[in-house]
Amino acid sequence: MIIRMEKTDDHSTIREVNLKAFPSDVEATLVERIRNSMDVISMVATVEDKVVGHILFSPLTIENDKESFPALILAPIAVLPEYQNQGIGSKLVEKGIVECRNQGHSIIILVGHPEFYPRFGFKPAEQNGIQHPFEVPEDVFMVYELVTDALCRVNGVLKYSMAFDDLL
Repeated sequence: MIIRMEKTDDHSTIREVNLKAFPSDVEATLVERIRNSMDVISMVATVEDKVVGHILFSPLTIENDKESFPALILAPIAVLPEYQNQGIGSKLVEKGIVECRNQGHSIIILVGHPEFYPRFGFKPAEQNGIQHPFEVPEDVFMVYELVTDALCRVNGVLKYSMAFDDLL
């Protein structure tokens, strides 16, 4: 298995991966909207040159009355059903964290499975002074600190990019 940055030639295959991994087209549509509207970190997992997994990180902000803090959101991550439970999602998260850090980012936010993400170091976001703009269970709303003490003065509410409008 190889994890690499996505290429333009991967776009249609990434859409298919997301369509097969999720019960609706929301995630596939989200990937296209985000990719077309901002800079992203988008990586794929390949097995024998076949794209079998995808992960996307895109910008958002954490805002309060006085400040706005830049962060990334991990959404979505997808693996073809026949390749799930083989560690591909874990490798995408691990390599994605490294790439985000290498590109100079300091915080990753996600809403995801509480049994999966803590193993990589994700912690409850609300315990770190970050609120979600609408109600989500506390254990699925998580944050990862790419830079030591990046969260020490961060507090506020997530502000998603417009690409998420009508999909959340």
